[in-house]
Amino acid sequence: MSKNLGFIGCGNMGKAMIGGIVNSKLYDPNNVMVSDPSDSSLKEVQEKYGIRTTTDNLQVVNFADIIILSVKPNIIMSVIEKIKDFIKPSTVIISIAAGQKLEKLSVSFKNEVKLVRVMPNTPALVNEGMSAISINENVCDEELEEVVKIFNSFGKAEVIDEKLMDAVTAVSGSSPAYVYMFIEAMADGAVLQGMPRDKAYKFAAQAVLGSAKMVLETGKHPGKLKDEVSSPGGTTIEAVYSLEKNNFRGTVIEAINVCTDKSKNM
Repeated sequence: MSKNLGFIGCGNMGKAMIGGIVNSKLYDPNNVMVSDPSDSSLKEVQEKYGIRTTTDNLQVVNFADIIILSVKPNIIMSVIEKIKDFIKPSTVIISIAAGQKLEKLSVSFKNEVKLVRVMPNTPALVNEGMSAISINENVCDEELEEVVKIFNSFGKAEVIDEKLMDAVTAVSGSSPAYVYMFIEAMADGAVLQGMPRDKAYKFAAQAVLGSAKMVLETGKHPGKLKDEVSSPGGTTIEAVYSLEKNNFRGTVIEAINVCTDKSKNM
């Protein structure tokens, strides 16, 4: 029998995951239900993906074998408070709330529950998501395998020790925002040099996409790939010098540090 998948929360991340899962055909739309207080958000995903929708979280709890709590860290505890007494013992619960540790979530449910903590990112919407997965002791191997399949359906997923999750938040969960800023800045530079903006964004974005693919598919160290582009006395090394002179790498590392610290303190 097919498992039913439920989402509580239909914000940007929820929509990205739903889109990836349905588009990959891992779950039939009839086997997916999402709840949210926003009728407009529900209408959008129902029309786009043909899934079941409701404004009642308990309908999702009764429907789903696997529940993804796709809500912000500041409201997840209030959501759990209202559903905890209705969770079936066999239900696997996945939280994507940044900074909310498995132990804290488990205490909130006040019962032995199968808990998974995941940090995904929004490129899930274009099947290029990156998700980190940690589980508690109640999740069996078969259930973990199903969770990994869900998150692999819209990108890549890695099972990690939970102590690394705050660093994952910084280097993966939040990092699309930094990359968008980098693309925008490169495009602005090209526009300054006379390039039309639409073309500037296309050149910059494709360069980032291709470069990332080179790292993943060649297995070469990023520094080695950088060296292969940087000819002696050439244009690239001149640009690299300018970036280094302006503390490019130090600024990025600092951004990862402050994001990690924020996640730890949430």
